[in-house]
Order: sequence, then structure tokens, then C-alpha cells
Amino acid sequence: MADFARSTHPEVQAQLDRLSMLSPGGDRLGLQRISDLLDRLGRPQDRLPPIFHIAGTNGKGSTVAFIRAALEASGHDVHVFTSPHLVRFNERIRVAGRLIEDEQLAALLTEVVNVSEGIEPSFFEVATAVALLAFARTPADACILEVGLGGRLDATNVIEQPLVTGIANLALDHQQFLGHGLGDIAAEKAAIAKPGVPLLTQLYPPSAAARVGEVARDKGAPWLPRGGTWDAIAQTGKLRYHDEQGSLDLPLPRLRGRHQALNAALAVAMLRHQDALHVPISALNAAMGWADWPARLQRLAAGPLVGLREVWLDGGHNPSAARQIASWTKHAFTDDKPLHMIFASLTSKDPTGMLEPFAGIADHVHAVSIPDHASFAPAELVQIARSLGFPVDADDSVADALAATPADARVLIFGSLYLAGAVLAANDQVPD
Repeated sequence: MADFARSTHPEVQAQLDRLSMLSPGGDRLGLQRISDLLDRLGRPQDRLPPIFHIAGTNGKGSTVAFIRAALEASGHDVHVFTSPHLVRFNERIRVAGRLIEDEQLAALLTEVVNVSEGIEPSFFEVATAVALLAFARTPADACILEVGLGGRLDATNVIEQPLVTGIANLALDHQQFLGHGLGDIAAEKAAIAKPGVPLLTQLYPPSAAARVGEVARDKGAPWLPRGGTWDAIAQTGKLRYHDEQGSLDLPLPRLRGRHQALNAALAVAMLRHQDALHVPISALNAAMGWADWPARLQRLAAGPLVGLREVWLDGGHNPSAARQIASWTKHAFTDDKPLHMIFASLTSKDPTGMLEPFAGIADHVHAVSIPDHASFAPAELVQIARSLGFPVDADDSVADALAATPADARVLIFGSLYLAGAVLAANDQVPD
């Protein structure tokens, strides 16, 4: 699935149009193109502040948000590169704490595209180059890079000496690129490891953990999984964290779900296994309440799309994410209010696996498509949902699906970050 971007700024849009003509569509892994591109741009990756590099199937973006919040609570200026964006391309690049401005983005896109002749970089490779240029030219204390896809051949893996690396949750996704088993996926993501650089990870099944350990040893990276030299648990209203430096009782994150407590714990572990940046315990406490990551169990504000309805939004797009969201939903919604789910799925994903965890939880499914992306037709999703026992209808749009739900129903919109972005835009909730 190709990345996609539009902009209301004419100069940004002009460069995005140039890029779409220059670059073949679709995901393209490999380090040669990005290396060649960055060489032509003077190797900005060599002029960055200390780098936190984070991979994972689910949770890496939230882990980024927790690290950023803690660093900023410590008084540090932080560059951040994440993907994909939800509404605006600018969301991918945060320069010293602020989303990149359209004028700077247009100029950098122009510069990168101008030197791209003969390389045919992908959309993501150009985005990565733009981010690294912006970061190299603006002073900051730290830089956080989120892997786009996999790790070993992801464009962000041109970084040669990060401060610390981390891997969030592992699950089956993007198998056409990363391998069909969890072990193969684990090995691809673990390949962000670098000699002498701590690699902090969550706790994985034995087969996946073995592959992570093997790659870390081959790379010469100290591997520090949860459950070893550090551990954490959400218990009695606290995030209880322990490592060789001592124990912490932190507030539970404002972000909802048990999985977010573990994402926060990974962020804490990464911050406490580096010594380049001072992060006091007070900043870790603050980060639990400060960290925000849109379209992750987000209750939508009143707006032009949802009106005054109770509507929840999550961009989860694989069975592992669905299990986490369904579990939270089951325990959070304990009244008699019916739950209607508005659902869509890219054709590259597993809609059956995403719907199954909601059996006995969702009272009705409304199937929709994803604007401007290759997604399952609502009629196809109706067949899948019906085979799983859900009452289900097909709707032409999210707005139509909302109109078809009872006024007293609680609504969850789920299945894709691209769908989530369209919903946020339609409800006038553009991330900032």
C-alpha cells in the first residue's frame, strides 16, 4: 500500500505532485536509495543530536509519544519523525518540539526532489530525507525516529550510532515484506540494533525472543528485554517499574488500555538505559499524563461529523491490535449501552482477524470503505462479519453509518489509520 498525502498549501502540494510523478508507488524496502539520496544532501544523518530509534508492529508510535513527553518535561528540545500521518503530512516531522511549518516543508521537499533524479526514491524515503535535513539544520537536544516498516531495510536504519534502540509489541503484519512467521518479523525489526547500543524490548514468545537475541548478538548490541534487568506491571492503579537503578511507582498513562502501560514502560526503560540526557523521575511522572497519540482509543470531541454522539476512534489495523482494543472495550463499557462498530480494512490486511475479538462485545457492525485507498468493499466486509455472527450493514460512508446507528448507541470506529485520519479531518480534529 502506497503512502498518500495531500496539502492545502499550494507549494507543498506542488512538490507532492512532483514526487508522485518521480517515484514508483507502493512500499519499497532497501537502504541503497536512501543512502544515495542522503549522500547527495550532505549526509544530514551524521549531524543529529542523540537518537532514540524505535521499531515494532504495534505500539511504537505510542512509545515515541511517551519518550517525547518525558524528554520535554525534562526541558529538552526534541525532534520527532513518525509515520504515517493522519490528516496532514506535517504530522510526521516535529522540529524541536513543533510541527514543521508548510513553508519549511515546501522548501525541503523541493530540495530533496531536486536531487532525486535517477534514484527514484519512495514517498517514505523522501519523507525520511526531509525530516533528517530539517533536524540537522535546527538545534535540539534529542531526536526520536520511528521505523516505518520492519527495521533492517527501513529508510530510518541509515542511522549508524543511535543512543538507544527499542522494539515495541510484535505481531503478524506486513508479512509480504517481513516474512510469514513471528520469528522472521522479530529478526527484521531487531536489525535496527547497533554495536554497543542498548536494545530494549518487550517480552516476546520464545521463538521470537530467540531471533531477537540472535540478531542482537550478531550486531554486538546488549539486549535488555522486559522481564530481565527491567520489568513493569500495571497494578493497583500504578505503573510499577523496576530496573537495576531501583523501583518506581508511576501514574498509569492517560492513554487508554493495558497495552499503553507497557508502551510507557518501554519508554521509561529506554530513557533509563542511556546517560546522554538527564530525565528526572518527576519528568517520567509528568509524561504519563502529558503523552498524547491521536486515534488510539480516542474519544472524539463534538464536531461536524459526530455531533454530540459518544464516538470512539482507534487506528488499529491488525488482529493483535484488535485484541487489545476489544479487551479494553469489554472492561471499560460495562453499562447496557449498545456498541455499534464502524469498520473498514485495507485489502492487504486481515478483516476476519480484526473482527473476531469483538464477538460478544460489538452489537452491530457497519461496514464502510476507506477513501482514496485500496480497501475491502463494504459488501465483502458484510459477508465476513455475517459469517462471524455479527448483525451487519453496508454503508457508503462513515457519516451514513453514524446516521444509521441508534441515537443511544456507543460507537467505535476501527480498522485503519487511514480511516481514522479521514474521520479526524471530517470532524475538524486535525492533530497538532
